[in-house]
Amino acid sequence: MYGEGMKKFKRILVANRGEIALRVIRACKELGIRSVAIYSEEDKNALFRTKADESYQIGKGKSPLEAYLGISQIIELAKAKSVDAIHPGYGFLSENRDFAKQCEEAGITFIGPTADMMSRVGDKIQSKLVAHKAGVGTVPGVDEAIKSEKDAIAFARSCGYPVMLKASAGGGGRGMRIVREEKDLLAEFNNAQSEARKAFGIDDIFIEKYIENPKHIEVQVLGDEYGNLVHLYERDCSVQRRHQKVIEFTPSQILTQAQREAICEDALKIAREVNYKSAGTVEFLLDNDGNHYFIEMNTRIQVEHTVTEMVTGVDLVQAQILIAQGYSLDSQEIGIQSQKDISMRGAAIQCRITTEDPVNGFAPDTGKIDIYRTGSGFGIRLDGDSGFTGAVVSPYYDSLLVKITSWGRNFQDARTKAYRALSETVVEGVKTNIRFLQNVLNHPTFVEGKCDTNFIGKHPELMHINQGETEELRILKYLGNKYVNEVKGNKPQFDVPAFPRIKDEEIQKLCGTRQLLQKMGPEKFSKWVLEQKRLLITDTTMRDAHQSLMATRMRTIDMEKIAPAMAYYGRDLFSLEMWGGATFDVAYRFLGESPWERLATLREKIPNVLFQMLFRGANAVGYKNYPDNVIREFIKESAQAGIDVFRIFDSLNWIQGMEVALDEVLRQGKVAEACICYTGDILDESREKYNLKYYVELAKELERRGAHMLAIKDMSSLLKPLAAHKLITALKNELSIPVHLHTHDTSGNGGATLMMAAMAGVDVVDAAFSSMAGLTSQPSLNSLVAALENSERDTGLPLEGLDEISAYWEAVRPVYKQFESDLKTGTTEIYYYEMPGGQYSNFKSQVESFGLGHRFQEVKSMYKKVNLMLGDIVKVTPSSKVVGDLAIFMVQNDLTPENVCEKGKAMDFPDSVVSYFEGMIGQPQGGFPEDLQKIVLKDKKAITCRPGELLPDEDFQAIKKYLDEKFDMDASGQQIMSYCMYPKVYEDYRTKLKKEGSLRRMGSDVFFHGINLEETCGVKIEEGKEMIIKMLEAKPANENGEREVVFQINGSIRSVTILDKTANTKASKESILVADPDNDLEVGANIPGTITKLLVSEGDEVTAGQPVAVIEAMKMESNILAKVGGVIDKIFVKEGNQLIANQLVVKIREEKGE
Repeated sequence: MYGEGMKKFKRILVANRGEIALRVIRACKELGIRSVAIYSEEDKNALFRTKADESYQIGKGKSPLEAYLGISQIIELAKAKSVDAIHPGYGFLSENRDFAKQCEEAGITFIGPTADMMSRVGDKIQSKLVAHKAGVGTVPGVDEAIKSEKDAIAFARSCGYPVMLKASAGGGGRGMRIVREEKDLLAEFNNAQSEARKAFGIDDIFIEKYIENPKHIEVQVLGDEYGNLVHLYERDCSVQRRHQKVIEFTPSQILTQAQREAICEDALKIAREVNYKSAGTVEFLLDNDGNHYFIEMNTRIQVEHTVTEMVTGVDLVQAQILIAQGYSLDSQEIGIQSQKDISMRGAAIQCRITTEDPVNGFAPDTGKIDIYRTGSGFGIRLDGDSGFTGAVVSPYYDSLLVKITSWGRNFQDARTKAYRALSETVVEGVKTNIRFLQNVLNHPTFVEGKCDTNFIGKHPELMHINQGETEELRILKYLGNKYVNEVKGNKPQFDVPAFPRIKDEEIQKLCGTRQLLQKMGPEKFSKWVLEQKRLLITDTTMRDAHQSLMATRMRTIDMEKIAPAMAYYGRDLFSLEMWGGATFDVAYRFLGESPWERLATLREKIPNVLFQMLFRGANAVGYKNYPDNVIREFIKESAQAGIDVFRIFDSLNWIQGMEVALDEVLRQGKVAEACICYTGDILDESREKYNLKYYVELAKELERRGAHMLAIKDMSSLLKPLAAHKLITALKNELSIPVHLHTHDTSGNGGATLMMAAMAGVDVVDAAFSSMAGLTSQPSLNSLVAALENSERDTGLPLEGLDEISAYWEAVRPVYKQFESDLKTGTTEIYYYEMPGGQYSNFKSQVESFGLGHRFQEVKSMYKKVNLMLGDIVKVTPSSKVVGDLAIFMVQNDLTPENVCEKGKAMDFPDSVVSYFEGMIGQPQGGFPEDLQKIVLKDKKAITCRPGELLPDEDFQAIKKYLDEKFDMDASGQQIMSYCMYPKVYEDYRTKLKKEGSLRRMGSDVFFHGINLEETCGVKIEEGKEMIIKMLEAKPANENGEREVVFQINGSIRSVTILDKTANTKASKESILVADPDNDLEVGANIPGTITKLLVSEGDEVTAGQPVAVIEAMKMESNILAKVGGVIDKIFVKEGNQLIANQLVVKIREEKGE
């Protein structure tokens, strides 16, 4: 029933945007009232506009903020659309008394208090006078707006610092500043005025005494036009940043019942003093002694009204509308007969999720939301507008994305529900404060409900968060980029590799060479090897085979799938060479994998066979000499991680280069397999340098040094079959330790070489599964096993099972085709060039990278000449690299062996060549050619001792501290060793891992080739968690060269935006300069936004930390600071420019001006 003075609203215009506009629209819908929305050009795609019954654009030609502040245009629109009432929401015009007055004059109901009420309590200065009259205590301060800078200084001095600057018309922390020293007063005063003017259209500022570490308690009141007034209890709003509330809850956990009654009664006193109507909030500060002081009254609905609604059951927005229509509180529609009808049930907490970056000073972030999923469930309420997949967060408005309000039986119940809802919330594409909010909820001070208004500032640990993208988004971006910029839809089809399924309990029963070593120890184990009549085999598929064939790109996931079968069918193998050499740095550098994790994974799946690694003597798994303590520690860590056999070599066969490594392996109780690198041809008696005597004497010396086994390492496939028989026969006659032969099949004679060595009594040989054998790899393991069946050297290995493993690798290998060389058949030219297999397969691409592809034959010929120039050296990594680098250098500079000493006087030789002649790789057999050494080194002096003797020990504790601090990790010994080997490579790996996550479990066909349109793949993230992904569409590039790629992931539609690097775009023509984050002389925008003021000119001197420009985003101004002192060299932006994050603003030069 509508009585006298009652109004029936048919249309309500919502003079606001975003979340609160949607909240009011929903209340209208529930009350059967038609809603009218207004929106700016920038909000044309906003959700609230589509939810209203009608919506109209306003503010054409105005700035995004001014559009919602245009009083006359809003009222004219309301009149034109026969609107009965206007709801102002919060912010914008919600507390503008002129707006309320003009609504009244136009015959339109303003849903809120009257203009007179606003004037008396909505103004911070006038409200103090009301409080004094009502007998409510206030914070000491001025009673009118500050008229001048002089007045500001005078009052601050009389009041004493610190003081608070506040915008008279305002809220949400806008126009508020704390000033602790007089030197900062005027700058902050001017900034507060500017911010208030932009946010509210009024720049009146007043000053009051600042109370240290108070609690912020506010009381919700509700009144009608008949004088009925109630409070709905308090809200604790102490968790604030920049005076803007972040988390609010009710009831307060620190108020006694007496304090609660007193503060709520004081709120009613102030409201009664002005006969307050509608919803309002009376705000107080609570000092450390429990005294409360009135600070202001907000004459509008508050952002945090949801917590009050949750515990009281009162719909405040509906109540506002009903009161505006003339209903009394005790009406049936509102249902509040008296204060006794208001009671609190349980507790509620509101968390404001904003698009701000807590790690970067809460800088607002903008952009497209790629993924949006919210939490839900019992006790969770969501209020938002711009939160949905595909929404674009602009820099023009408040950064609020969604409010999560939890309700529970008590405070702790509400807190855990809020935390759970935040955990379920996924927002990708823009940065958010979700992890920060979770840190707050879990902080002991918050758990006790004891936070004060300085809580966030006093606890920087709240910002210690991982702000990285979710696994889901990282994977979609990876696949999108792979499709758009690499494969471009031309993904080959691959067979799915099938592998034998061996039960884990079967694997655990197996006993192999590893158990023998553990039982016997290395000395007795060495004797056991000698006693074997069968030929023992080491499989190299997991290291040297793929290193030689496909540039070491084999991924762990392809190894671990077949690992159980290798443990089962390869249980009688001598060892698996699966670690060390180039696989170590390539895993980090190109595959984004940890070699240590590979070792641990394979060790777990193959517990019964010896694991063998290639160790480059003083070079460990690197390409330079390392301090002795690094060599020892690396071996120790490797032994503990599961390496059983250390194959130690020196690229020049210099025993001193192996001695530290050899000694440490002996200390660790592992098998020390010392190597001799084979070169030359012992069948050619004219070549005396590397004759049979050389190898036998070297082998005997290594045995004397304690080696458990001797390896002949034929990297260049130079060991011919008859030479192998001759060499092995001689070694077996002279040594009492087993002999292990490693060769390659580059010449095509590798299989015959192994057979002849077997006939001569070699103990162990290296081979690779057939599908990974041949050419620059090792000879075929399967063929060797078949050839020796039913002979005295029968290996005892099950050929049928080995063939299953080979079939698996046959299906895997095509995925890596892009990394294979062009070599199709074996070649005997290897005997001429004497180039190692791995180098031979990659040498052409290296030569082409220098632009010498058309002179490849010339470079190969020069390789042989360079070897002779150097005195015919052993060529194994890294010495082979020296020969290759010098060969390229000589062809590139038209040098010959005859003129190099003359022409080379004025040339800088490659670093590897200089290092070689310095003696940093070791000492070659026969020494260095002195004339060439002098030309290469210039004024540098060569060393003759072991380089490790001259290198200071690494400080492992200092490295650990550095890694822990830089990457927020607890660095293990393994990780410290990785850094020691390759500092930059390891840092790049950690940085990429943090930024992009690990793709270690992604299938290799997807990792290297992505997926095609309409193709579905499964991507395993961790054990028991897999994403099913289907690519649905790749849209054409827009004017900025960006393509939207649409996926279906676990049944949900997701899209990512990928920059097409080949698109001819507007962006490519109008490129944006971005500041280099590692160059302090380049100053970039700390947030995306608009440059409102340039504070420097070119040529000005600046100091570190000095503001150079002011940038505005989401109604907040921020200074852009110089990182270092110097002179402004160039300014790249103008006032009014819209900038992206990190866009270059100014460049500084270090020297001072004249």
